[in-house]
Amino acid sequence: MKIFLDTANLAEIKEGAALGVVDGITTNPSLLAKEQGDPEEILLEICKTVDGPISAEVVATDAEGMIREGRHWAGVHKNIVVKCPCTIDGLKATKVLSGEGHRVNMTLIFSSTQALLSAKAGARFVSPFVGRLDDIATPGMQLVSEILEIFENYDFDCEVLAASLRHPIHVVEAAKMGAHIGTMPMGVFRALLKHPLTDIGLARFLADWEKAKKEMGEKAR
Repeated sequence: MKIFLDTANLAEIKEGAALGVVDGITTNPSLLAKEQGDPEEILLEICKTVDGPISAEVVATDAEGMIREGRHWAGVHKNIVVKCPCTIDGLKATKVLSGEGHRVNMTLIFSSTQALLSAKAGARFVSPFVGRLDDIATPGMQLVSEILEIFENYDFDCEVLAASLRHPIHVVEAAKMGAHIGTMPMGVFRALLKHPLTDIGLARFLADWEKAKKEMGEKAR
């Protein structure tokens, strides 16, 4: 499973990229609004840091506006993927943009039928929001599973991007299901590496090593 970071914070992105396991970045207007600076310049810096798909979302709500913004974002850098919301206008825009050769990430997917229509419109990625469905007592991972099952029946050039992953268990479940991509905040990404037994084991190894060195030093006297 490819690992994407869901952030527009350059410090976090550089931290993740340094580990060599981050494959792409997803941003949205809310994440970009949290950062200081021009959004386009921020996205360019992200593209320089991570050589992979970088989602930049349109803010227009009509198809014409989405197409115009999508063409602009796609022209900013070769890594940028145009992010469109799964609405009627978003579907229209996706059909046009994908027809022009631009990659589209259809976002705010909350049903398998939305994902199916998005793929038929030419979306390169569909983003089911797991955590937000969990918030309303609907199993978000079940949606990811349904979309993967449907896509296996057809020859769609479309990847399932499990989004709104709130904790490591979400990441594990997405990987077990075969989700192509999982995107997550930096806090969740960091948590993937943490385990108390690893910390305890490392501390014990180091303590034993220091003890052994001390004993060898005393014997050499």
